[in-house]
Amino acid sequence: MSTVGLTAVEIAKRVRSGKARATDVVADHLHQVERLDPQLHVMLAQRPQEATAEAAALQDRADLKQLPLAGVPVTIKDGVDVAGMPTRHGSLATDATPRPTDDAIVSRLRAAGCIVIGKTNQPELAIWHFTQSRLGVTRNPWNLDRTPGGSSGGAAASVASAMVPIAQASDGGGSIRLPAAFCGLFGIKPGPGVVPVAGGHGEHWFGMSQWGPLATTVADAALMLDVLAGTTGFRDVKAPSRPLRLALSLRPPTLGVRVNHEVRLAAEASADALRTAGHTVTVIDPPYPADFAKYFLHRWFAGIAEEVDNLDLPLGGLEPRTQRMARIGRYLTRYHPVPPDGLDRISERFNLWFEDYDALLTPSTAQASVAADGWDHKNLATTLLLATNQVPFTQAWNVLNLPAASVPAGLTRDGFPIGVQLVAPRGGEALVLALARQLEEIRPWPRHAPMAEVGPDSAAEGVTAAGVRQWFAGSRP
Repeated sequence: MSTVGLTAVEIAKRVRSGKARATDVVADHLHQVERLDPQLHVMLAQRPQEATAEAAALQDRADLKQLPLAGVPVTIKDGVDVAGMPTRHGSLATDATPRPTDDAIVSRLRAAGCIVIGKTNQPELAIWHFTQSRLGVTRNPWNLDRTPGGSSGGAAASVASAMVPIAQASDGGGSIRLPAAFCGLFGIKPGPGVVPVAGGHGEHWFGMSQWGPLATTVADAALMLDVLAGTTGFRDVKAPSRPLRLALSLRPPTLGVRVNHEVRLAAEASADALRTAGHTVTVIDPPYPADFAKYFLHRWFAGIAEEVDNLDLPLGGLEPRTQRMARIGRYLTRYHPVPPDGLDRISERFNLWFEDYDALLTPSTAQASVAADGWDHKNLATTLLLATNQVPFTQAWNVLNLPAASVPAGLTRDGFPIGVQLVAPRGGEALVLALARQLEEIRPWPRHAPMAEVGPDSAAEGVTAAGVRQWFAGSRP
């Protein structure tokens, strides 16, 4: 029996008990990659021989029965080092020389028993909410004309298509949560200090970027988060044990942005489900300042310029849109540097607001899907305008360094995933996971895109895509 479509928790359990061999697990998932990657272009580079050899060696580890992710295949985002593979950061301007060592994030996954099968595509320097660059276009397994999101688009597509049960991702403005929403997955961005910053740096994009998991279940993501963080406190995730005070907001931080009707309904349905479960839900907007966007854009542009300089990239080798961003970022860094305490007043305002609410629920995106192609022909201004109107809900929580996650919330009438975002105060990762777990229990989701063609073990019990659409339309299946 193929292990493709099983959760990471189930695969590890089978490998630890001897019911499955890591070599067979890896072979199953490499076959899935071979079958689907020509259509999706998820993998920038694969390592089938190395992965097979590592799976064979895993079987002889003395601590096999203690490994939390024993034999679990995983993909690594292109911006993180894997020994023997290049780290291209989604750009042809970068060095193609293989890296000599694993990043600390990868080392932790390997120590837990994971087998790295390849590196996934991302937009250049992980900038955008789509995954298209000179290295290729990655497509969404739910609809090949649509993007899986960005910047962790390849990571999300690898999970939604059942190439792997879990994937490593990163998030500097929504890059875990947006692909999770577009691909029907669960993904969590932790707060600062939970997972090490890739590359051994103290921070990335002035503290906005964090690293975390993408998965088809909350339990898989929670376990992977523990492994990435070097902790054990997240994995035993259960629904909240007490009623919580929840806020529901459908208003984007940026004024004038219209939210798709089906997206609004999905957020309201999720809030209704949590209200029925015993929580208090208040419809209220967070205290977004009118000029909130400038705080993100300042750090984003300056962070991109800093990364171009740190990687010693030739400006002319970058995509035209990235060149323009780097030039703006260098200007800001020279004449208007990011102030180290520039968010104190706003952070205090949100801290006071969260004293009245345990967590916030919003849509993850304003639109349910975004085109995969055509982004290479758009200039910076057009791309920024489209991003503002398509994905305005996530960036605020990178600026404020608060934990946030995207949870599947049903499908559109044409069968495309929708996500809702959960946000908690600083240190609230466990609370986000608990609420997500409760939503998973009361509004279960199909775990993979139909093209994955996985067996019955991959589906939430009794749930089909048609059933979720029926629920979304207003009548429970």
